[in-house]
Amino acid sequence: MEILVTGGAGYIGSHMVAMLDELRHQVVTLDDLSCGYRDAVLAGDFVNGSLHDKDTLNNVFSQHRFDAVIHFAGLIAVGESVRDPAKYYQNNLGGTLNLLDAMRTHEVNQLVFSSTAAIFGIPEYIPIDEKHPQAPINPYGMTKWMTEKILRDYDAAYGLRSVALRYFNAAGAAPDASLGERHNPETHLIPLALRAAIGDLPALTVFGTDYDTPDGTCIRDYIHIQDLCTAHVLALKHLGSGGESRAYNLGNGQGYSVKEVIDVASRVCGISVPVKFGPRREGDPPRLVADASKIRQDWGWKPRYSELKEIVEHAWAWEVKCHK
Repeated sequence: MEILVTGGAGYIGSHMVAMLDELRHQVVTLDDLSCGYRDAVLAGDFVNGSLHDKDTLNNVFSQHRFDAVIHFAGLIAVGESVRDPAKYYQNNLGGTLNLLDAMRTHEVNQLVFSSTAAIFGIPEYIPIDEKHPQAPINPYGMTKWMTEKILRDYDAAYGLRSVALRYFNAAGAAPDASLGERHNPETHLIPLALRAAIGDLPALTVFGTDYDTPDGTCIRDYIHIQDLCTAHVLALKHLGSGGESRAYNLGNGQGYSVKEVIDVASRVCGISVPVKFGPRREGDPPRLVADASKIRQDWGWKPRYSELKEIVEHAWAWEVKCHK
């Protein structure tokens, strides 16, 4: 297959490009490098461009005969979305609509969409399955929820089929440390904890210790980046065989508190992670844990790296490599 990966220079996108190349697909990455890194794109063709540039989009689609698109491009910081919602609606929704219009124009009707557990808002029950009510509590989650609704309408009206994969917390790095997590600024817990341990940060800030959880800190479900990418490959196979549009939750089904992650990180590093405590972060639900049984049953997907310790070990190897 020939596949367009939007946001392919970012954390998840770069791992996806590498996996597609290993599977001998032809890959084109489209990324404006506002959040990604050119040196993270290890295979295929690269186009430096934005989804907001319709001429660039048209040129990319005109020069290739794409079988499918995997759409990662978008802003992802929950707190920033609360402070500047206009930025998120203009970028995440506007860019996606431009992409969908280009797909329609060039008759590409298969899309795998990077969605999020943030569409569920404050959980009414745990673990969260696909039937859980969707009530986002921050603009980031709202943009993803609205995109899923747009995709359903585009399928009904135009036959553009899609699979929305709702990530819980993507984490880890390539097992060979060839790729890892790089955000600027970094907002994710595991890399921040490891950077505090290695001395790149004076301390890790824990946002909120008064949640209704056993130790007072937020609980999240961490899924290894490689397992997440494998689910995208299965989504491509499903759409390529004529499968209908679907949406799946992606997670391990296990929740770990912030304090538990810090403890595991300290053991993996052999260094006590320095910590300071701060107020709750805007837009953070206390618990997010996935019920991913639907994708397991339908496609046989199963996490290969399900233990938090292994996820942190891979992330640590990447951080050590980058620190040298």
